[in-house]
Amino acid sequence: MRGQCLCGAVAFEIDCERLKLYQCHCSLCRRQSGAACNAATIVPGERFRWLQGSNRTSSWAKPSGFRTDFCATCGSPVPNSLRGGAYQWVPAGLLEETTDAQVVAQLCWASRASWDVSTAPGLLHDAVPENFGAFINALL
Repeated sequence: MRGQCLCGAVAFEIDCERLKLYQCHCSLCRRQSGAACNAATIVPGERFRWLQGSNRTSSWAKPSGFRTDFCATCGSPVPNSLRGGAYQWVPAGLLEETTDAQVVAQLCWASRASWDVSTAPGLLHDAVPENFGAFINALL
């Protein structure tokens, strides 16, 4: 499955047959996406490959650890290494083929915007799950 930023400078592919997505409604993800929530997935690093433009990304991080990577040309959010570990965070909106994608969880549901009237497919979590490792494994 391939994906790219808005201008096409950054491109990647992931090796997944069926994609499990989550949506996060926290204030940081709202600001990062410009929407009620972001939609993303997490994939093992060995299933992720940059096709082009990995050197054309910029990063911004809060002291708390929240990080966003984006295309330095068009500003689209782009994949990044999740907490510097063995997984890649991948924004779902960049993917070209999402026919087998399913939203399986909603994160930070309790802190969603007052105007967010989303229907909520998947499991609802009022915050980020305490056992984040188990959450990641459920996405794989």
